[in-house]
Amino acid sequence: MSGFKLQRLGMIMEPEPGNPHEVEGVLNPGVVRGPDGELYLFPRLVAKGNYSRIGIARVRFNEAGDPTGVDRLGIALEPEADYELRPAGGGCEDPRVTFVGPLQRYLMTYTAWSSHGPRIALAISEDIFHWRRLGLATFASADGIEFGDVDDKDASLFPAVIPDPSGQPELALLHRPLFPGTRPEETACSPATREVDIDRESIWISYCQMTLDRKPFHAGKFTFHHRLASPVAPWERLKIGGGTPPILTKHGWLIVYHGVSEIEQPDSNRHMLRYAAGVMIFSKEHPLVISYRSPEPVLTPTLPQERDGTVDNVVFPTGIDRRDDLGTPNRFDVYYGMADNRIGVARLDLPEEIPARAVADAPEAKV
Repeated sequence: MSGFKLQRLGMIMEPEPGNPHEVEGVLNPGVVRGPDGELYLFPRLVAKGNYSRIGIARVRFNEAGDPTGVDRLGIALEPEADYELRPAGGGCEDPRVTFVGPLQRYLMTYTAWSSHGPRIALAISEDIFHWRRLGLATFASADGIEFGDVDDKDASLFPAVIPDPSGQPELALLHRPLFPGTRPEETACSPATREVDIDRESIWISYCQMTLDRKPFHAGKFTFHHRLASPVAPWERLKIGGGTPPILTKHGWLIVYHGVSEIEQPDSNRHMLRYAAGVMIFSKEHPLVISYRSPEPVLTPTLPQERDGTVDNVVFPTGIDRRDDLGTPNRFDVYYGMADNRIGVARLDLPEEIPARAVADAPEAKV
């Protein structure tokens, strides 16, 4: 057992009948507490032709404090910039929203999909309702690895300044570049036991200098990089990638990330991809150090809404809310996409202690 368990609370959002913005799904939301203390959801809304916008909704709770639904409030971002548009449409997808304390601003990372493919984009807000684009994230090369012109998705920011490898406090970004040959559809063609290209199949942490003056914030280039973790366990053997933004707990920085494996189809020799979720914890003082990672998934697609949808067999965590409002700082609600069509929420209660399982890479880089 992993020591961590997620308890499903239910589905809180599905496509609204008759709403053209949602005809192909609502999924993979960012979540954040607003200045008013309310919880806001930033779902990806998919219109006809896989045209994606980022919506905004207020989460409703019952008397027990469990999330039960949402009130739609409109659109936070829709494709307008050239890096969000392509001839057949465009995309602002899969946002993660973080309140960055030193800036006293909300920062959103999201996937901008243009004719060049998916790239990481950023936007900033003072009030969560009005967003100013900061453009695409840019990356310097590192040790012969070129990040600049590579597909990249599922990025999230730390809410505090983090020391870079030289000890300088910087804005830190988790991301998983999609180097050629490392998508799960490609690694699924490998033998049952395969060698992992740890440089090109890992979650990375990248650093950007952050100035704390009163000038408008502009994202600079992410110049320092550190490889964080590659696939280790069977449940993530084809790919690991980002999930919820890092959040500080009594055990350290916690993320709920995704891993991809294969499952055999009943009555068939075909295999399908399965997206599941696990927990990873980094040291509070040195986030480059992994204190714990799940040997088994904490959430797998088992419900009908998770097994059948736009993309079958997917649970995809993207948002997390610490329940300080209930006086339970060790309780977290995790918001996730269900088969790329709906949004569910599950509850994570931190164990008193965490098992000592924390390898960054599989032995001999095989999984």
